[in-house]
Amino acid sequence: MSAPAQTITQWLDEHRITEVECLIPDMTGLARGKIVPRHKYNPAEGLRLPEAVLSMTVTGDYPEQNFTSVADPDMRLLPDASTLRPVPWAREPTAQIIHDCVHFDGREADLAPRNVLKRILRLYEAEGLTAIVAPEMEFYLVQVEPDEDIPLRPPVGRTRRTEAGMQSFSIDAVNEYDDIFDVMYDWCEAQGLQLDTLIHEMGTAQMEINLDHGDPLALADQVFLFKRTVREVAIRNGMYATFMAKPMQGQPGSAMHIHQSVVDKASGRNIFSNPDGKPSEAFHHFIGGLQAYLPAAMPFFAPYVNSYRRLSRFTSAPINLSWGFDNRTCGLRVPHSGPEARRVENRLAGVDVNPYLAIAASLACGYLGMRHGLQPNAPLAGSAYEQPHQLPRHLDDAVERLRACEPLTELFGQHFIDTYSAIKEAEYREYFDVISPWERRFLLLHV
Repeated sequence: MSAPAQTITQWLDEHRITEVECLIPDMTGLARGKIVPRHKYNPAEGLRLPEAVLSMTVTGDYPEQNFTSVADPDMRLLPDASTLRPVPWAREPTAQIIHDCVHFDGREADLAPRNVLKRILRLYEAEGLTAIVAPEMEFYLVQVEPDEDIPLRPPVGRTRRTEAGMQSFSIDAVNEYDDIFDVMYDWCEAQGLQLDTLIHEMGTAQMEINLDHGDPLALADQVFLFKRTVREVAIRNGMYATFMAKPMQGQPGSAMHIHQSVVDKASGRNIFSNPDGKPSEAFHHFIGGLQAYLPAAMPFFAPYVNSYRRLSRFTSAPINLSWGFDNRTCGLRVPHSGPEARRVENRLAGVDVNPYLAIAASLACGYLGMRHGLQPNAPLAGSAYEQPHQLPRHLDDAVERLRACEPLTELFGQHFIDTYSAIKEAEYREYFDVISPWERRFLLLHV
């Protein structure tokens, strides 16, 4: 038995685990896989799952074209021992472990989002560099409403009232939901999820959780598990936690801001700063790459039709690729920090993203900028909301740009780009068939 398999077996025995949740993140970032009785789980062998799972749309459908073999073959799921954690809400001692998707000849499955992020990180490793990220996740708590035709509403807190107005940074407004957040912190601690701060965001019952900075793959894993955790604790308290980018009319959208820096592996130095503490050429090239390629990468940052409702100058979300020092109106913000902590915050991503793909895409754009020595425009001191719109306005437009971008296709692989684009096109077609209440109200008898 290999050392990782032995480590897993020992942990399962020590915690008297009776069931194992074998997880993979699918293209939407949802957990797919199998739940296996402990006595039937062999970490050295892993298990099998149809490869077609990686080409599913958010509705559970598939693109018209097959992007996996027509024979519908299996792939192997091999456990990553570093992701082994308890399931704190399970009634019986249960473990969860994220698995990697590989073919039976040992090759990585190129459609697996976790493998996509690994592929981008290897580009940095080949240059003797290590990427560092820190995600910030915004989400709403809302009342339980099974009827999809009824708009979402804020939940009732401990005072038995709903929030009045917008309570940015309010401590009392967060305390309304202490029962949820106390359990959330306990469950996250049990799983080793490194939560940093909790704040109340601009929207009604909108919260933000920040994660400590670290390895991009480990942080993507934590975002993946954090979403599961918050949804579960909210349901057990009689409400929903939603990670839609724009869940409610008249309220701000929810983002997943990605803070990024790059470290030289040999020296441990942040390459975004020169020895004298000033911004380096690599720092400017990284921003130049983001400005050049983020528009084509938008399907990874705004993956659904709903995502584009958030990206409006009227909702405090970015509409262009301006960058500036400590300027939150910009799509690319450089927070105030010392030279050793200099970083670039990508504010484009909605919290509805697949974290593996969003982090991979952001790092890929920055990598292209450093590889090709791209220069950004001048930093903006004023409001970026007054600048022109530079991003795709709709999902179909964004997918067209992604398909046409050869540098990103080279990094992500043609097969992955074709598959991901086809998934998004299938989702858009299904959405386009739905007639909205707005259309019935204003067009039914008026046109």
